[in-house]
Amino acid sequence: MTPRPGPWLLSGDVRQRPYDPGSPLPAAVLFDRDGTLVADVPYNGDPSLVALMPGARQAVDAVRAAGVPVGVVTNQSGVARGLLTRRAVEAVRLRVEELLGPFAVWAVCPHAPEAGCDCRKPAPGLILAACRRLAVPPERTAVIGDIGADMEAARAAGARGVLVPTAVTRAEEAAAGATAPDLPTAVNLVLGEAVAAREPR
Repeated sequence: MTPRPGPWLLSGDVRQRPYDPGSPLPAAVLFDRDGTLVADVPYNGDPSLVALMPGARQAVDAVRAAGVPVGVVTNQSGVARGLLTRRAVEAVRLRVEELLGPFAVWAVCPHAPEAGCDCRKPAPGLILAACRRLAVPPERTAVIGDIGADMEAARAAGARGVLVPTAVTRAEEAAAGATAPDLPTAVNLVLGEAVAAREPR
């Protein structure tokens, strides 16, 4: 049997603390890219078109300031469709990191929806691969995204999902779980709830 294709894993030059199971904070926070950290430009391979979503820098900085590893999990089917190259995906990644700083891991699914891979969201493979690379448990990881597929992938991986709705988010997706009006609020929700959940009562 031919193994299913896996994701691209692009690790940044980021020092991170070893995972501390006694910490009240998440083990990692993983962000979707398009529509969450940056404006959604379909099949974008042009770094000059990268524009941050409102609150993205504040949100990512807050996670880093808490000492929590930050990663990106993103579907990029434009590669399989012949609309993007790996070099173009890397160029956009570098531009995002110019604007937001380096991430500990990028997990990228380059496959078409019909490829049958385990990594294209809503499958959990991107999250699981990122967690393996970071050596953290998925159940202690938070995922922040803008559509239902991000939240489904988080649930399938056993992670905590928080949805930040945009104009493309369907009403039923926004009603299906935890939501926040913007990225800084989503991060505050993740960090604050983690601390509250582990405080003695």
